Amino acid sequence: MPVSFLENLKIKKMEKEILIEKLKEIVKPYVQDQIAFEQLTEETDFINDLKVNSANLIDIVLDVEDMFDIEIDNESMEQMLSVKQALEIIQKKMAI
Repeated sequence: MPVSFLENLKIKKMEKEILIEKLKEIVKPYVQDQIAFEQLTEETDFINDLKVNSANLIDIVLDVEDMFDIEIDNESMEQMLSVKQALEIIQKKMAI
């Protein structure tokens, strides 16, 4: 039986929530602003909001590659500055 449009949206939303939780696990050790981390949304910026330094941002990218078994090229890495951008890159690389 085919999945309805609404059911498909619910599945996508659930997948996104799971990805956000996994991303939070990865980012947590590098966060300097714990309050911003607790209020993390898709709009959260790693550097400006969470106060992650640029060296740790590279560590986050490497951890994302390991956790999701994907390869992130330099161009994508440079764009991965917010939760939303990270999710888009992960989803694209995983072809979700």
